[in-house]
Amino acid sequence: MTPRTTLAVLAVGALAALSGIAHQSEPAHSVTQTKRAAGPVLPRTATPTPALRGFSQRPNVLMITADDLSELDLPYMPHVRRLIAEEGVTLSDAEAPTPICVPARASLLSGQYAHNDGARTISGPHGGYHSFDEHGTVATTLQAAGYDTLFAGKFLNGYGEHGTAHQVPPGWSDWRATIDPTTYGFFHPTFNINGHLKRSHGYSTTVISEQANAMLRSPQRSTKPWFAWINYVAPHFGGPIEPGDPRRIFRGTSAAIPTTVPAPRDRGRFAHVPLPNRPDVFEAKRYTRLLPKNSPARRKVTAKMRRALRIAYDQRLEAVQGVDRAVAAQLRVLRRRGQLDDTLIVFASDNGYATGEHNINGKLWHYDEIVRIPMLIRGPGVPHGTTVSTPVTNPDVTATIIAAAGARPQRALDGVDIRPWLSAPDQERVVPIEGWPVTNGNRRLYSGVRVGDYTYVRLRHGHEELYDRSSDPYELRNLARSSAARTVLEQLRALDARYRDCRGSTCPKQFYALS
Repeated sequence: MTPRTTLAVLAVGALAALSGIAHQSEPAHSVTQTKRAAGPVLPRTATPTPALRGFSQRPNVLMITADDLSELDLPYMPHVRRLIAEEGVTLSDAEAPTPICVPARASLLSGQYAHNDGARTISGPHGGYHSFDEHGTVATTLQAAGYDTLFAGKFLNGYGEHGTAHQVPPGWSDWRATIDPTTYGFFHPTFNINGHLKRSHGYSTTVISEQANAMLRSPQRSTKPWFAWINYVAPHFGGPIEPGDPRRIFRGTSAAIPTTVPAPRDRGRFAHVPLPNRPDVFEAKRYTRLLPKNSPARRKVTAKMRRALRIAYDQRLEAVQGVDRAVAAQLRVLRRRGQLDDTLIVFASDNGYATGEHNINGKLWHYDEIVRIPMLIRGPGVPHGTTVSTPVTNPDVTATIIAAAGARPQRALDGVDIRPWLSAPDQERVVPIEGWPVTNGNRRLYSGVRVGDYTYVRLRHGHEELYDRSSDPYELRNLARSSAARTVLEQLRALDARYRDCRGSTCPKQFYALS
């Protein structure tokens, strides 16, 4: 194989639609299809776990996440790239196994796949804040190990509603979370600050950053090790609706899509930036006609939708500027306190995001732009300025933080400690992926696996999609009906059947040398 290429309640209606779109003309790219030997998709022998060297025991841990940040947004974040990527490791194949709000962030709390921690979707049965068991999380685990545990920003969707506004989940020493539905108003959100409600004044990213910095500056941060999770709302969509937004321009049409809200100083900064010129953006009919009828990429498009998506894309780029500055502010606090080099820092997104790729506006589905997330790590023991293509998942982040803290997990972890693999040759592994409808977590929309350069999913009603990203990096050609791919398809089917309901030790934890 070749190396891998590097909502709250107000949002439910828009997410359920996950609007489809198509391009005026297909970009001038060609995708060649190559043949590979139909051998095993994985080597027979797993790679032994490398020795763990150079990592500090019980470091401080800072995890910063941006909501719906795409891997394609990172080039527009100069502070993040300079302060974290250049000083640490870029994980070019980081993945969200269930790539949508609640399940993705619940996996960061639990170290488990969505089918195990119970938070499978946004709302309804098995969805939202009420569906997640707050016991045995990374917070309760690290607190039991002697850490101060800090949270600032957006929590799980639905937090703050139905009588939960004053709740502080177990395990948190300092709690400063926005409450819904104010989370999605980008100005003056209300915070639960350790059980007391307080309306903030200012732009969401700025006030979350100020709350986070206040926690990091506290004298208590010098007396015992700490774990902090800062979760920014941007570039997730929200309000208010402003002039030039699709919801105002295209009111009453399917193109009235919700968009994010940049800070006032960034509004218009990237106006008229075109969508990425990629062949999967507004996927051509000659590809989609070969997909199952219930594939999300078969959705139709209007000219208004094309215009709306370009506006939404520009506003996303503008909104991430505030997050980029906020990350720099957090690291500046640590530097001034003399803690920067002693802190394990993880910067990531909860899930990826499609703005036109595969005719999708949103997330949830199994395509690379949605499953793959930006993830950067720096800190004691972490190599400097390198890129690692070994797959890493949200549950792995939790397992890694717990291991770095020397803590004992309080629940069966599906993820693995990735620290030994950061200095090792790139590996491949099996990553189960799955998704449920936005408002109903009773039955999967799909399950599947990513293995090396292969993506396989089984949709509802038994329809299948199979992509070989080594020859088709934009996942345009569905090989599920190809006789040449029959052997590979059968192997991936078996891996999906084996791991779709895995738990703890029965989940795939082996790594394999790239073949």
